[in-house]
Amino acid sequence: MDLKTENSSNGFTAEISLEKLHKMAAELILPGKFILRLLNAALVLVTNLLARVLGSSLVRGHFHLMLSGLVLFGPVLTLWVSKYSIFANSNHYLYRKFLKSTWGWTCTFTGSFILLLSISARHSPSLSLRHLSRIGVVGLLWWGCQRLLTLLEDAAGTCYEPMTPAQDIQGAASSAQPLLLLHEDQTKASCLRANMLWRGYEASQDVLILCLCCLLLVEELSVFGPYLAQTKPQQRSPGGPLRFLFLLCVLLLAVWMFLLLCLLAHFPKFPSQQLGGALGYLGWRGLYQGWYRLKPSWSCPCLPGEGLFTTTDIDKQTQ
Repeated sequence: MDLKTENSSNGFTAEISLEKLHKMAAELILPGKFILRLLNAALVLVTNLLARVLGSSLVRGHFHLMLSGLVLFGPVLTLWVSKYSIFANSNHYLYRKFLKSTWGWTCTFTGSFILLLSISARHSPSLSLRHLSRIGVVGLLWWGCQRLLTLLEDAAGTCYEPMTPAQDIQGAASSAQPLLLLHEDQTKASCLRANMLWRGYEASQDVLILCLCCLLLVEELSVFGPYLAQTKPQQRSPGGPLRFLFLLCVLLLAVWMFLLLCLLAHFPKFPSQQLGGALGYLGWRGLYQGWYRLKPSWSCPCLPGEGLFTTTDIDKQTQ
């Protein structure tokens, strides 16, 4: 009898401990659910506001003008910025990790957003690939611009080696301007690697890709507002991953704008930066305002949002 009583008491104690564990787990889960709901509500509020701003006719119709004004008059900020600022260091973390891989970051985040948006709006693999092809076309354009600008810089520039006093046997080193020894058949990359001086005409590739990525992000993100307007009557809110990707793309746009402002203010190079900005603008103009507006076919990617929304939404977006 004592053994049976002891076994029953042990079983009863185990049941009580399990009940206590369940109650403790429920008490811990409730605050976690509350925090998740609060974060989700904040995400919905922020993304709805940003989608309304980026989808407005004011931003879509005048963002390129604001960007052009920034590129033209940004170097004037050199008069007010401090040369001791952390952003005046060309080896800053932002320049090393983001500026050198601007297209990689833009392609990854924007491509993921386009893919998830097209799948959420229309479950059509062919339509998703057509929208993703816009990113591929811009990537090919950037690759071609890099190769072409490198060739033009090598053809239009020359490499010089400053002469040291030991090399200057005629004593010309003591004059106001040191002599320069010309090195022919040198490319810009090999000349700079040899710590020599390169003089020539160039277009800033950093400003080019930053301007192109900013214009691309505004075009691609502007369709999130019509998508929200389409899902609202259906009582079907976009999922958290799509909203989070949209927020990341907006943050990336802010980072590119900040880096562009830092380059223009701390490292002004006139007129190479303005020429790079003009080339980025022409690339956007030729694609999003020209080629992509043609009738969709196998040889022409469609505009952002085309085929994903109803006719009413597309008309509102165009306006």
